[in-house]
Amino acid sequence: MKKNVTKFRGSRTCGGGTHKNRRGGGSRGGRGNAGGCKHHFVRNYMKGMAYGKHGFKRPQKVLSNKPIVNVGELDELAEQLVQYGEAHKQGDIYHINLAELEYPIVKVLGNGRITKPMAITVSECSARAMSKIEEAGGSIEEYVPPLKEVDIEPEETREPDVEDI
Repeated sequence: MKKNVTKFRGSRTCGGGTHKNRRGGGSRGGRGNAGGCKHHFVRNYMKGMAYGKHGFKRPQKVLSNKPIVNVGELDELAEQLVQYGEAHKQGDIYHINLAELEYPIVKVLGNGRITKPMAITVSECSARAMSKIEEAGGSIEEYVPPLKEVDIEPEETREPDVEDI
């Protein structure tokens, strides 16, 4: 089978239409992505290219990146935390300090079921999580980070320079 190049040899425009069609971007409606919002709109629409503004960006002040854990996850992980030495068990109650874990957790949320009584120390806790933990026979303590001791040395007192008048 002949290639198209050799098929068109000898013809005046080699399959390009009239002699004007090979010149410039006129016969194809512009070069590249020209006309994407106008006459080539459907082509771009089918490819999934979208022009203009869509949606919005949430303000960074509103976003919260606090490490959280749900009550149900804590219930499942209690035994493992005791095995790894991250928590301890006194009687039936699991004592877990979430603020002093290897990856500290700031907030406890109330999703899931809790079956074990736990005494949890954490910085923040939702009302639903608190009620679920207390219903299971546990308690919540607020974690207050220890203050760092700072040595403040008093500056040497200097007498102000008096200029001669």
